[in-house]
Amino acid sequence: MTDTPPFPESDTAALRQRLFWALGGLWGVVALGVLVFFLSLRAEMDQAAERGASDLELASDRLTTGLQRYRELAVFLSDHPTVLTVALEADPGAQATGATSDLLQSMADKTGAHSLMLVAGDGRVLASAGEARLPTGAQLALSRAMDGALGVAHFVDLEGRRRYVFAAPVFEPNGPAQAAVVVNVDIGLLEWGWPTEASAIYFTDSYGVVFISNRSELVLRGGSSGPMPVTARHRVMGHEIWRHEAGPYIPSPALHVTQPLPVIGLEGELLRDLRPVLSVAALQAGMASALGLVFAAFVFFATERRRTLAEANARLEARVAARTEALELANRDLQHEVRERQEAEARLKRAQADLVQAGKLSALGEMSAGISHELNQPLMAIRSFAENAQAFLERGKPEKAAENLGRISELARRMGRIIKNLRAFARQEPETITDVELTAVVEAALEMTQAKMSNAGVTLVWSPAGQVWVRGGEVRLQQVVMNLLSNAVDAVKDAPEKRIEIALLPASAPDMPTRFTISDTGPGISEPEKIFDPFYTTKEVGASEGMGLGLSISYGLVQSFGGRIRGENRAEGGAQFTIELQPVAKKEGANAAN
Repeated sequence: MTDTPPFPESDTAALRQRLFWALGGLWGVVALGVLVFFLSLRAEMDQAAERGASDLELASDRLTTGLQRYRELAVFLSDHPTVLTVALEADPGAQATGATSDLLQSMADKTGAHSLMLVAGDGRVLASAGEARLPTGAQLALSRAMDGALGVAHFVDLEGRRRYVFAAPVFEPNGPAQAAVVVNVDIGLLEWGWPTEASAIYFTDSYGVVFISNRSELVLRGGSSGPMPVTARHRVMGHEIWRHEAGPYIPSPALHVTQPLPVIGLEGELLRDLRPVLSVAALQAGMASALGLVFAAFVFFATERRRTLAEANARLEARVAARTEALELANRDLQHEVRERQEAEARLKRAQADLVQAGKLSALGEMSAGISHELNQPLMAIRSFAENAQAFLERGKPEKAAENLGRISELARRMGRIIKNLRAFARQEPETITDVELTAVVEAALEMTQAKMSNAGVTLVWSPAGQVWVRGGEVRLQQVVMNLLSNAVDAVKDAPEKRIEIALLPASAPDMPTRFTISDTGPGISEPEKIFDPFYTTKEVGASEGMGLGLSISYGLVQSFGGRIRGENRAEGGAQFTIELQPVAKKEGANAAN
């Protein structure tokens, strides 16, 4: 008798199959790395954009504040008595002009202004500090000041200095402007005090020329083609990315952020280096790929070892069968009796197994409906926290993972209490009623249903009203709230407006109940009189959690607290469930903390 091959397929086919699985695992690892890279890149780019916007806003505030003091200086001096004396007199004396010049010099020394001057409407300089002639570029600001408004201008003087000018009009009493106080600011001196920034920050005027920057190589560059030779502009994950050849100290590729500054007539722009972002994303993708590769290799080698052991075991069984064939022929009668007894024993074991299985199915049939409905939400929360813990471990945040694992432990304990309450409810066993803080119960139920509401795109309207104490059971009240919230989410998932409102109305008097309502914008209740009947449901057959036991169980739980629950349709559309519970006097001290 020849040995039968343990497997019908040839060695070549088996090798091809193993190679197929190995390549599939390798492609899976590559796909995992690519997925992690793009997810990490999105998160890092969002953070970089937020930090860039914050840095640009700080720089803009620094620039605006720096120029604002010179604007206020011009307005202040325009009303100064000494300035008014010179500006409004037809022929001021030398003594008055000298006093005004001394005043302007004192103010220039105190504020760091490049120059201060009092200029008549025809351009004559009546008094000055710092320079004696009105710069050509300041004529536009002077013209606007003589029209009665605050004049502003920026330009580059003949010496190549960047100037920012404020011109405040000096009015004669109940008359038009006769002169203007002109404050000249040297932008280069203003830039000198700025802190060093890793990002390139610059401010351009309406012509696209860089007038102010923390990078000297960008100053006065630009125009219609922009401040730098941009080679490529891309829109990546909602952010603008630039590549350019502006020099070694300007980051490229860079995240481009802008902020208009209409107060000073400029636009702020920032270029933030993206190389650290790409490095972090590549590092995380590499770590994920390495872990995936290790896991895939472990699975592959474990499978190969198991296959090898199975083949060796099959060959050994074949040799044993061949060597015992002679003994089987000699002891055929004995084996026939043994086979009969073995078949009888096997039939007995099958019958016993069938009875055990029937018992198991009967027990599951009694418990599965209620338990699956009551435990589904905590189980989904446990799954979500477990996935979050895995993600935090992959990102190197064990403290966040430990926090999620702690929540999983708390949910497991809470599930134990839920099973206890369901068993007590099914057997009509009395449960001790205590003082329960209702706001905390609602917050706990919202925490476990948050994922479902987020996935459905539901808007929640809920304003906690402080601590509200009622008589009831904490876990059972929480289950009632979760059932109502889950039903509300299912009701609004196909509605045009997906909104759920939660209201908590404390008792207005000791003999009045505390009312808790949950309203939705769904289609409403078709048969309000049947909603608390067991197995009554409006959900489609086969839909998740559609067995019709949730409201029936909630009705029994609220009744066990001595409260009431009712459901009705709202006039504006949608359904509203109201729970009335016995109030408890406001707790203080330790009881309130509990």
